[in-house]
Amino acid sequence: MKQHVKHWQDPLNAALGLWMVLSPWLLGFQDQATPAMNAVAVGILLGATALGATFVPRAWEEWTEGALGLWMVISPWVLGFEASRDPMMAAVATGVVVMVLALWVLATDKDYVHWGAASH
Repeated sequence: MKQHVKHWQDPLNAALGLWMVLSPWLLGFQDQATPAMNAVAVGILLGATALGATFVPRAWEEWTEGALGLWMVISPWVLGFEASRDPMMAAVATGVVVMVLALWVLATDKDYVHWGAASH
C-alpha cells in the first residue's frame, strides 16, 4: 500500500534537519563546539519531528517544527555565537524557512486550521 504524503513541507523540513546536522562540516564550523552541537541537536530533533509528521501527520508536530525553527533563529544570540557568521547565518536562514513551512501547514490544512478559531 502506497503512503500518501499529506504535506510536502514535512519532507522538506526533514531535509533541512539533515542539512543542519551536516552544516558544521559543510560550512567548516565543526571546531566551534556551541554552534556545532546546537546545529546537530536541533537538526536531529527537526528531522525526527518532520519525518513523524510526514508519515503520521499531527498538528503538534507542526507546532514543534515551528518552535524548533524559532529556536534556530534566536539561538545565535541566546548561545552567544552571533559573531560567527557561517553558523549564525545557517541557523537563522534555516530557522526562518522551517517556521514558514510549519506555519504554512498549520494555516492551510483544513484539519489544523481550527487552532486559530478556538480563541475567538
